[in-house]
Amino acid sequence: MMDDTTLVSISKQAVHCDLEEEVVILGLDDGVYYGLNPVAAFIWNTIQTPHTVGELKEKILAEYDVTEDICQVDLLEILQKLLDNKLIEIKE
Repeated sequence: MMDDTTLVSISKQAVHCDLEEEVVILGLDDGVYYGLNPVAAFIWNTIQTPHTVGELKEKILAEYDVTEDICQVDLLEILQKLLDNKLIEIKE
């Protein structure tokens, strides 16, 4: 279970390309392309260097007009999807 202290980084099994406000990721394990919306792309670009979930939340709150509760729920949902597809790694 992820919390604010969980460290998030990009998996070595993922390569990406920036396309305007979106990011496209190729999962090397499954050969599937994944498209990220602007907020998910912001998260992806931020974790080019490892960040904790708490740090990511603070950066999103500074960048977007969103409440902390909604930010937390949406952030964890995005990170879980990336983790499920082996595009990120976490250290708890």
